Amino acid sequence: MQKPRALLSVSDKTGIVDFARGLFELGYEVLSTGGTARTLTQAGVPCTEVSDVTGFPECLDGRVKTLHPAVHAGILAMRDKPEHMQQLKALGIVPIDVVAINLYPFKQTILKPEVTLEEAIENIDIGGPTMLRAAAKNWQDVCVVVDPADYGTILDALRAGTITRQQKFLLSQKVFEHTAHYDALIARYLGAQAGVSYPPTLTLTFEKAQDLRYGENPHQSAAFYHEVGRGFDGTVAGIRQLHGKELSYNNIGDLDAALNIIKEFPDTPCAVAVKHMNPCGVGTGETLFDAYCRAYASDPVSIFGGIVALNRTVGMQTAEELSKIFLEIIAAPAFTRDALELLSRKKNIRLIELPYINAKNGAWPDLRKVAGGLLVQDLDLPLLGGELKTVTRRAPTEQEMEQLLFAWRVVKHVKSNAIVLAKDSSTVGVGPGQTNRITALDLAVRYGGERAAGSVMASDAFFPFDDCVKAAHEAGITAIIQPGGSIRDEDSIRACDEYGIAMVFTGMRHFRH
Repeated sequence: MQKPRALLSVSDKTGIVDFARGLFELGYEVLSTGGTARTLTQAGVPCTEVSDVTGFPECLDGRVKTLHPAVHAGILAMRDKPEHMQQLKALGIVPIDVVAINLYPFKQTILKPEVTLEEAIENIDIGGPTMLRAAAKNWQDVCVVVDPADYGTILDALRAGTITRQQKFLLSQKVFEHTAHYDALIARYLGAQAGVSYPPTLTLTFEKAQDLRYGENPHQSAAFYHEVGRGFDGTVAGIRQLHGKELSYNNIGDLDAALNIIKEFPDTPCAVAVKHMNPCGVGTGETLFDAYCRAYASDPVSIFGGIVALNRTVGMQTAEELSKIFLEIIAAPAFTRDALELLSRKKNIRLIELPYINAKNGAWPDLRKVAGGLLVQDLDLPLLGGELKTVTRRAPTEQEMEQLLFAWRVVKHVKSNAIVLAKDSSTVGVGPGQTNRITALDLAVRYGGERAAGSVMASDAFFPFDDCVKAAHEAGITAIIQPGGSIRDEDSIRACDEYGIAMVFTGMRHFRH
């Protein structure tokens, strides 16, 4: 009786010796290629070179090894079709019952900082995906394994008698998922090299980082996936959790929003408090303690239960202040030992370390799923559309201009329609996500209270009417920054001149829907 055959050809050698030895002990003839064969032979596991089966040597620097009918017919033959088995017998081909393959390390290659196009292309596997797909297509008869983590389960099943139909089907599905992921990485990398931003067909691939307890609401399931091939420095994908329960779906979204804001202030200590994807307090200062106190004072009510990101090491003084209220998350590049010990006394707080918190976001696309499709755009990275243009008779003072630019950096990250009031390097009031601009301003002024007087104002888009200027005057706002571009700009400019308010145009809007 013909021995069952297993074909093993892996780039990642993890666990392959034990797997091969287990198959050999179960009576399998082990076929292998190149480096895998050498690894098995050195470990004392008997194996047959594939070239001895095909009668054809490996050639072209190993590019051609398994692309041969003696291999693929052995994999693809359907055991319940007599004509298939008769053909194999006539051709002298032995069926292959187990196929264990993992592919050339394309992902690891393209993640190298100085990788060349030639290196990347040399690490595109050809024979591996072909054998995997063949075995996965014939899943009823062939056990195909692409993940070393499955070796033990397969050996246990074979020792117990057989691998079930359901196990084989799941292994087949895993293969097609794996090869699709592999091909998507290649397509995206080559597309980037060719300068293709919006291809006719868009295939994306992500790797699951973790299952989440639930989504936005407890009745929704959720998971968090990492984008492959992008640097994680300064992103929520690159965090290290030091303390606290698992992050939730909403936590990750809010933390991402906080990190995007804090990147606008890399050159000065900064604290950002976020609630429901909108900033409720942003402050900068000479020290991180000063910055946090300013962010807290911006809205002491909304910050409760929020997410706070800080762009400098958290020391004891700042930690003591942070510990006075309930916060969901504190994220920082580092914590001193005593600060970490103090904050860790709070059971429910999550403490997040992100060493490169100030790292700029890369130029990856911004994706938004809609029912039936996907919206894709560039990230909103620029700040200004060119030189600032003073359009009123009175120009902003140096201090006003500093605060205007502060407010502009913040309003860029507030849901539209958005208004931000700022003073003393901190937000005074934030009016986010309103269906009209005057209501957003009214909300910001209400949050600011008495502090609104003497503040400056940023608007994420132009004023369609002069009502915002009039309301700003009534609140004591002294200067305004906005994109300009309305057909009624002159109305707003005229109102500013009447009230002595300075106004500058940026030439760039920052809608955030």
